[in-house]
Amino acid sequence: MSATRKIQIALIVVGVGLLAVGGLTLLDDVNPKRYAGLATWLLGALIIHDGIIAPTVFAIVLLFRRANKSLPVVLLLIVQGALVVGSIIVLIVVPEILKKSIGTANPTLLPLDYTLNLVVFLGVIAVITAAAAAAYLALSRQKARSALSQD
Repeated sequence: MSATRKIQIALIVVGVGLLAVGGLTLLDDVNPKRYAGLATWLLGALIIHDGIIAPTVFAIVLLFRRANKSLPVVLLLIVQGALVVGSIIVLIVVPEILKKSIGTANPTLLPLDYTLNLVVFLGVIAVITAAAAAAYLALSRQKARSALSQD
C-alpha cells in the first residue's frame, strides 16, 4: 500500500471519528426540539456554500485564469484562499447583521457593530492577499534574476 493511500485512510478514520464525536455531542447536549432548526441551518449552509460560494470562487478564479494565461498558479491559490476565507466569514457574520437590524429582546446579545467589523475584516483580507501576492512576485523575480546571473 502506498504512503498516499495510508494517509487517505488515516484521514478518513479521523474524519469518521470526529463525526461520531459530533453526533454523540449533538445527542447529549442539544435538546431534541432544536433538531429541526439545526437541520434547517445546516441545509441552508450547504445550499449557500455549494450553490453560491463554491461556484462564485470557481468563476472568479476561472476569469483570472482566462484573463491572463501566464498567471502563476500560486497567485491563483492566494486569491482563491482569500475568497474562500472571506466568503465563509460573510456566511457566518451576515446572520448577526440581519438579527441586529431586526432587534433582540436582550440588547447585550449582539453588542458589536458587525457590519463595520465585517468590512474591516474583508479589508484586512484584501491587504494580506495583496501583500502575499506581491511577496510571491518579488521572490519569483529575485529567483529568476539569480538564475540568470548564475548562467
